[in-house]
Amino acid sequence: MTTDSQSKDFIRTIIDEDLKSGKHSQIVTRFPPEPNGYLHIGHAKSICLNFGIGAEYQNSRCHLRFDDTNPSKEEQEFVNSISSDVKWLGFDWGEHLHFASDYFDQLFDYAVQLIKLGKAYVCELSGDEVRQYRGTLTDPGQDSPYRQRDLAENLDLFQRMRAGEFEDGSRVLRAKIDMKSGNLNMRDPVIYRILRADHHRTGSKWCVYPMYDFTHCLSDSIEGITHSLCTLEFMDHRPLYDWVLETLATDNHPRQIEFARLNLTYTVMSKRKLMQLVSDGLVNGWDDPRMMTIAGLRRRGYTPASIRNFCSGIGIGKRDSWIDMGVLENAVREDLNELAPRVMGILDPLKVIIDNYPEDQVEEIEAKNHPQKPEMGSREVPFCREIYIERHDFLEEAPKKFFRLAPDREVRLRYAYFIKLAKVVKDESGKVIEVHCTYNPESRCGNSPDGRKVKGTIHWVSARHALDAEIRLYDRLFTDEFPDGNKEKDFKESINPESLKVLKNCKVEPGLAQVKSGANLQFERQGYFYVDPNDSSPGQPVFNRTVTLRDSWARRNK
Repeated sequence: MTTDSQSKDFIRTIIDEDLKSGKHSQIVTRFPPEPNGYLHIGHAKSICLNFGIGAEYQNSRCHLRFDDTNPSKEEQEFVNSISSDVKWLGFDWGEHLHFASDYFDQLFDYAVQLIKLGKAYVCELSGDEVRQYRGTLTDPGQDSPYRQRDLAENLDLFQRMRAGEFEDGSRVLRAKIDMKSGNLNMRDPVIYRILRADHHRTGSKWCVYPMYDFTHCLSDSIEGITHSLCTLEFMDHRPLYDWVLETLATDNHPRQIEFARLNLTYTVMSKRKLMQLVSDGLVNGWDDPRMMTIAGLRRRGYTPASIRNFCSGIGIGKRDSWIDMGVLENAVREDLNELAPRVMGILDPLKVIIDNYPEDQVEEIEAKNHPQKPEMGSREVPFCREIYIERHDFLEEAPKKFFRLAPDREVRLRYAYFIKLAKVVKDESGKVIEVHCTYNPESRCGNSPDGRKVKGTIHWVSARHALDAEIRLYDRLFTDEFPDGNKEKDFKESINPESLKVLKNCKVEPGLAQVKSGANLQFERQGYFYVDPNDSSPGQPVFNRTVTLRDSWARRNK
């Protein structure tokens, strides 16, 4: 039923035991996002867990359910983006796309039932008064002066709340549990509030909306969920989850199981803070490639497999811990190393003129699309007298271990010839504007005709044929490992000013004029890049750097 590695997961162990005991014959899980923002990498862990379990066990499934109970913050845009992200990650909910708003009538009836059971009452305390009466972790709460209202009055007031007779915030429906409970969530929590806001699905039909804790457990029950998997911050809410279902004696009582959320260094996981980055214009929208949203990672060039592999690799634990950003970056490196074709691109061009190469000659050089995968074939790249190389691949005064282009040193052009420096041309300020070289005609394809060794190999593109391109170098959005770590410092003060560099004068192989948007590539010796699907146009690609070839951040810190 599960693989050996998966059987070590404590949640899957519980599920195996439930199936073995006959408690369940099928497993039904759910992924229940609130449509008030875009999904981020932390949600990917929950998606992979819930949909993974739904796919692994026979006759089992996973629902996608939107907990849309707060119309003031929810939008159809977020519903669409969440649905798209889940599908892009490789998961399918089939016929089981649900909304909490599907159950508004049933939820209202359940609330009426609680009133009739003497387990809920209408309270007129203000929000501040409710918090004051609730008490603290060390001091018990106090009963609301409205707690002893009789059944008939509570039913009447609740119906009038629904009819719109009262102002927003003037009354709430509270569960009657225990104001002296050691768990603050059990001190008569609010389960319905008045809120006049058009809902993205129900319009103006409702002016009272259920609270999350009341909605969530009942939605799980209605849908036949067997295991309600959630992160550790919901552990203190579990008694309320169980109380609602037990008090109402629902036919189905799912088991809530908590697991550790994903905490990733050099980022923030709060939807509120991600929203702040967008609304303050500190990033270019929810899908900015610097954002740890699924949309941002997708636009940056992360693959679904890399994110799934990352989530599988970090595992499911019972205690919160921090995962280094490098683990996520290595996951996409490993995936792209296998699937990304190799091409050549120059980010900071320096012109090289090969003086002894025929001026009008152009030859096609065969270049491998992947040196370790012959099945990926090869391509032809034009070569002529004038080429571009990376400016940092040339030094006029080079140290001993600089194995690139320099005086009295020979270097190999990738797939082409050996060249030697002949002359350097500078402008009035002393900046090198071009270099002249000579080549060895017998060294085609990088062969050494007389057996001498050439240590350095550099990439290039034909100056005559090169395609102009914009290349965006993305880096980590925050310089601090824990942007939220200093409570006296606003997390936005840690934003990395070097998180985006836009290079306009880049040169790439001419064949990339036909590259499709959304393609993953490796620029040899540079890193992995992705053809931006938003800003690229035919013949004018824009490349987003997904990740460097090595962990450059770790090297810089070291």
